Amino acid sequence: MTDAPSATGPASYFPSIEKTYGRPIAAWQALVRQHCPAKHMELVAMLKREHGMGHGHANAIVAHTLAEDRL
Repeated sequence: MTDAPSATGPASYFPSIEKTYGRPIAAWQALVRQHCPAKHMELVAMLKREHGMGHGHANAIVAHTLAEDRL
């Protein structure tokens, strides 16, 4: 039996984010996209201010979402 590969980068925070804040990552990403266009740090500040998210978690969601949208 092989272990599943571990998430790296921003996605490595996702299990903790879902557990801590009680929403799936897709819901957080939808929220970020609703506030676009906005600058990266403006989106991070919104998650922190309006949802009480810690900086690292907010930054991970924003970074991952914006990177997906650039593809």
